[in-house]
Amino acid sequence: MGDLEIRPTTKADIPAVVAMLADDPLGARRESPHDLDPYLTAFERLSADPNQRLVVAVRDSRVLGTLQLTIVPGLSRRGATRSIIEGVRIHGAERGSGLGTRLIEWAVDESRRQGCHLVQLTSDKTRTDAHRFYERLGFSASHTGFKLQL
Repeated sequence: MGDLEIRPTTKADIPAVVAMLADDPLGARRESPHDLDPYLTAFERLSADPNQRLVVAVRDSRVLGTLQLTIVPGLSRRGATRSIIEGVRIHGAERGSGLGTRLIEWAVDESRRQGCHLVQLTSDKTRTDAHRFYERLGFSASHTGFKLQL
């Protein structure tokens, strides 16, 4: 996997990223890959925010993975900065290849470079394979998360 590049997402990558977001039972219900307008609007907002890192993993000009890393300054934990990993997706043909590990390692390393003291993420309760994956990488299920749909 030496020819893999992890780089910032470009506007041209958005269709491939959205396709990966929609490529599972949960994503198929909540994503709209045939209407890219809301994703392009979101991409512009993310691109303008210095605390956002939206990246893709690319090999041979093909987008094979993505994640979003958000840097969050805070007061708790003695003013610690933390990062949040969101939207981790790996192309179906690449799952199990080690690509997900490479992306998460990139996010943890970038979090360290940004002075973060903690990396956190959430994962839908139904994604049991993902939970095992994150635990293998050293994450622990230490909290219960809550969401409120608006």
